[in-house]
Amino acid sequence: MVGQLVEYVEANPKAFFDTEILHVWTLGVVPYTDEKLKNTFRFNSFFVSHNIRQAVNQGLADYTPIFLSEVPAMFRRKQVKIDVALVQVSLPDKHGYCSLGVSLDITRSAVENADLVIAQINSHMPRVHGDTFIHISQFDHLVSHNEALLEYQPPPPDPEITRKIGYYVAQIIEDGDTIQVGYGSLPDAILASLGDKRHLGVHTELLKDGLIDLMKKGVVDNSMKSKDRGKLVASFCMGTKETYDFIHDNPAIQFKELDYTSNPMVIGQQEHMTALNTGLEIDLSGQASTESIGSTFYSGIGGLANFMRGSVLAPYGKNILALQSTSRDGESSRIVPALQEGAGVTLTRGDLYYVVTEYGIAFLHGKNIRERAMALIAIAHPKFRPRLIEEAKKRKLIYKDQTYFSGEKGEYPAHLETYRTTKRNLRIFLRPVKISDETIVKDFFYSLSDKSIYQRFLTGRRQLSHEELQKRFVVIDYTREMVILAVKRYLGQEVITGIAQYCIGENNLSAEVSIVVRDDFQTKGIGFELLSYLATVAKNQGLHTFTADILPDNTAVFRLIEKLGLEFDRKWEGGLIHIVIYLK
Repeated sequence: MVGQLVEYVEANPKAFFDTEILHVWTLGVVPYTDEKLKNTFRFNSFFVSHNIRQAVNQGLADYTPIFLSEVPAMFRRKQVKIDVALVQVSLPDKHGYCSLGVSLDITRSAVENADLVIAQINSHMPRVHGDTFIHISQFDHLVSHNEALLEYQPPPPDPEITRKIGYYVAQIIEDGDTIQVGYGSLPDAILASLGDKRHLGVHTELLKDGLIDLMKKGVVDNSMKSKDRGKLVASFCMGTKETYDFIHDNPAIQFKELDYTSNPMVIGQQEHMTALNTGLEIDLSGQASTESIGSTFYSGIGGLANFMRGSVLAPYGKNILALQSTSRDGESSRIVPALQEGAGVTLTRGDLYYVVTEYGIAFLHGKNIRERAMALIAIAHPKFRPRLIEEAKKRKLIYKDQTYFSGEKGEYPAHLETYRTTKRNLRIFLRPVKISDETIVKDFFYSLSDKSIYQRFLTGRRQLSHEELQKRFVVIDYTREMVILAVKRYLGQEVITGIAQYCIGENNLSAEVSIVVRDDFQTKGIGFELLSYLATVAKNQGLHTFTADILPDNTAVFRLIEKLGLEFDRKWEGGLIHIVIYLK
């Protein structure tokens, strides 16, 4: 129909003049943005999709930044007057009702508030349940024209990067969560990592292929939603024909207008709500832009901010900003010291909970500027971390003496992350220490009893300075040292329950080892899992033995070694017992 309209205009140049065309997301061709038609049409979009991006940034088309949830009310108030609504609908049923199909969003409000409504009846348009139905009598003119619906298949992101990001996102999303997934190829691709989840629900703006795939697999069944239980709720769908066929006459799927699906007050009523979106850039203080690159308009506000804010209003809710650590060409970091001049701040410093890249998870909620800067630097691409640290120092965001290792020495060994379940049925997360762990390591140290401190450090000293924390525990050369943390997560925060570490000696075959478990987690099997795993890591690094100096009354260490089935020698040296543990 668009092509026919343009052909008509070209043949009848005086038929239209100064006509404004409103869209949300634009698929297909947009010939009315051509400069030669500037006196005939002016395109105005509530979102910047890829095929109008150039026109908007060249001033040949307009972009109206607005929360999409507010557009229906804007039509009802006549703040934006709709003279003619052009819509596609399904075939009418036996009662005369047509469905708005894949595009309910703001379309119903446009139909109800336009002076004239022209409906294209298209047999390819699915009949979607929910608030999509409009009686044929409400249309002023009908045009019967069958054509395949436009499909939306964004270019797939790098599969290895997607797999890594998906691995971390899957650690955050829990069984029974209700999820929202935003625009872009990355969030859609990440959904493949949720295949092992159970009883997920969906309350979203955009319904896409990845969500339908999870529904087909039984991962999404909406059975635990606190609102609209049993129903997948969305407002519009962009995907493939297979997805359009699946939502056709499917009673498990309901479409509602954007002022419902994207309303933060509605989102906040959904228990365990999780919003998953992507961004273009985030600075070290936690401000993120998802709509522009500097002063270049790239997408739009959409419903992202509403979902990210509404989800954390919900009981047990959370939000996730997932992004590749670099631009697609790898030439620039998406984690930056400060947003570019002119960038729209879509998410403020107070909005974000989780930020995920292929290098890990940064939990920002409740963190001070120094902590969040270090957390974000830790998940930036390794080649940009030194510059980010130096820029953060200049801006007084982090300690002026913050140290780091570059290259292989400082490359976080993510492959060593693992989950273990102790014999007391306690599930713990074992991972190497990160440069952002200074605060939780310090908290761990101050949680220890005097006895535990004395047995581990052979001193009764209760202070641990920033300099010592960096040097001895947090900023390590991974090629020569290893610090493994046993971690429990509480509402996103990590709490260390135990630490095991070794430092390789000059002969490269032996390492000095130490281990300590928090007092309230002792006798739960954490020490066994820590030392067992540390021994495995050491053997894989080519080590043959561990050595340690132990107080004579520290009998727990000897019992632990015996439980592991490791052989050891011991001898007295200056009031301590020096032991050599042989790694099998």
